Amino acid sequence: MSAISVGQAVVLGVVEGVTEFLPVSSTGHLKIAEGLMDIPVDDKSVVGFSAVIQVGAIAAVLVYFFKDIKRIVSAWFRGLTHREERYHHDYKFAWWVIAATIPIVVVGLAAKPLIDGPLASLWVVAGSLIVGSAVMWAADQMGRHKRGEDDTSFKDAMWVGCSQILALLFPGFSRSGATMSTALILDLDRVAATRLSFFLGIPALTGAGIYELKDALGAGVGAAPLAVGTIVSFVVAYASIAWLLKFVAKHSFNAFVIYRIVIGVGLLGLLATGTLNA
Repeated sequence: MSAISVGQAVVLGVVEGVTEFLPVSSTGHLKIAEGLMDIPVDDKSVVGFSAVIQVGAIAAVLVYFFKDIKRIVSAWFRGLTHREERYHHDYKFAWWVIAATIPIVVVGLAAKPLIDGPLASLWVVAGSLIVGSAVMWAADQMGRHKRGEDDTSFKDAMWVGCSQILALLFPGFSRSGATMSTALILDLDRVAATRLSFFLGIPALTGAGIYELKDALGAGVGAAPLAVGTIVSFVVAYASIAWLLKFVAKHSFNAFVIYRIVIGVGLLGLLATGTLNA
């Protein structure tokens, strides 16, 4: 028997697709959904399943930003052989993404026992949702929103890339929330912050999905639920990306802040009353 059924995979795929790029914590929402469906949130195969279906959401980013990614990758390859191309922003940006991914890879491998164990608790998710909301609100207020995507630097990429570690260690903090908040503190505008969050998420989330695939399949999740969950997350994530970019162009992050607080407090209540098992 698979640890996750096809029906449950559909639900989790929808949750992943909707929340992966919104600053509300996809990991936190997945763990809440798993808890409500009586799926053990700290089961090795379940943790692996959650990482694998993220690849569907990342595939949506690759499709949505195909022209941008093609331009950046082409510039990187040209720069490897032509010195004059190395002054191009796209060439440098490609290297920045690679460099900014290294910290989360190192911490992810070193802290994996904690991430898969004690830090997978729904108590951690609830606390991180609330604390992350405060950080996001403060960042939106502090940021001057005066710098666009072309104004990003190596320092920006490294700070934003390192902020992904918060979401890795504290599920509920939100990778998107952490990266967008950091970018806002660095005075990037909301659209630039959101797009930078997308690009930095590609190598980190793809690598995590590939790394966890063996655990998901080998420890009790069938191939069918994995495939269904990944496909559903791709379709839903594509729509979510399109909506988010339009939303942040005209609105602050306050709606997400309020939503996170409501979910976090509600989760604390469910845990305190024993309705949900942490």
